[in-house]
Amino acid sequence: MILHMYFARKFALTFGTILGGFAIFMWLVELLEHIRRFDSGTVGFRTLAYMALLHLPEVLYQILALIVLLATVAMFITLARTSELVITRSTGRSALRSLLAPAATAAMLGAAVVALGNPLVAAISKEYRAEENRLRGSDRVVSVSREGLWLRQGESDLQTAIHAESANLDGTRLFGVTFFGFDGQDRPVYRVEADAAELGDGAWIVHNAKRWDFTRTENPEAQAVQLATSFIRSDLTRDQIRDSFGTPSAIPIWELPAFIAKLESAGFSARSHRVWFQAEIAKPLGFVAMVLVGAVFTLRHTRFGRTGLMVLFAVLCGFAVHFIGNLAQVMGDSGQLPVSVAIWAPPTAAICLALAMLLHYEDG
Repeated sequence: MILHMYFARKFALTFGTILGGFAIFMWLVELLEHIRRFDSGTVGFRTLAYMALLHLPEVLYQILALIVLLATVAMFITLARTSELVITRSTGRSALRSLLAPAATAAMLGAAVVALGNPLVAAISKEYRAEENRLRGSDRVVSVSREGLWLRQGESDLQTAIHAESANLDGTRLFGVTFFGFDGQDRPVYRVEADAAELGDGAWIVHNAKRWDFTRTENPEAQAVQLATSFIRSDLTRDQIRDSFGTPSAIPIWELPAFIAKLESAGFSARSHRVWFQAEIAKPLGFVAMVLVGAVFTLRHTRFGRTGLMVLFAVLCGFAVHFIGNLAQVMGDSGQLPVSVAIWAPPTAAICLALAMLLHYEDG
């Protein structure tokens, strides 16, 4: 037990050290990127540094599996150079038993990252998007609630709020839709209720609608008109509506099931959110896979030579596992693979292959 705690503590310290180094490096990279993206004449350096700091957790969150791989490689290379692995094996402890503590620590780190880090990163990411929208002068155009779908469009002189009971998958066709028009002083201008509305080029094509005009009479109901087909000007596009849902990573994992239910009740596809949810649950398994992949090439004494080559192989194999996992996730997003296969198959296959190689070369 003491040896297990020693390996676990050493792995955690190595992981923290590498994570800190990557945090400093990536913050500098993000700072340069934000200086390039924003006009330094209108946005101060302090604001850009703050923006880079806000974006840093999201960037680090995406490469945590690779940091686990590098921590594993660094830890076992250090243990091999100090002959601690040789001493451990001389006591009768096998290589697989030496991997129990690092693998368990990686799994616990993955669970902590998902349970605590995910909501924190989502909150910081939301703050970053809000700050970015403020600097760019843009805002979100759609939201989903229990009452249906809400969109916003227009300019400073005329704003239109749109409510729909349901919609098609990309939000370009709305059902049970109501349009609320407001002028620049937030005074109501018109209201339109329709059975359906379809987004065309520069306008909503509204079918079977009733329109109330609030600017011409004190009794809008008396002057309301029925329209079989009408047009309401719009500056929205299909891409704007789709992108306004935001990425699944911006939603805390504890709120994601409810958000998926809201999306599906509004008529939208929530497949990408389901894929992300499964990917987050599988993150501890992915961390364990990275530990085993790194150990395959570095769980050996340095006197055998070719240490640099083994480290290179470990890093390349880790990147390959990471790339295959991302590719499978993209295929799951597009519907080419079932969600469970796309998310759980790559880390499971990596663990099985790594265990087979360890049993063959170390304990075979």
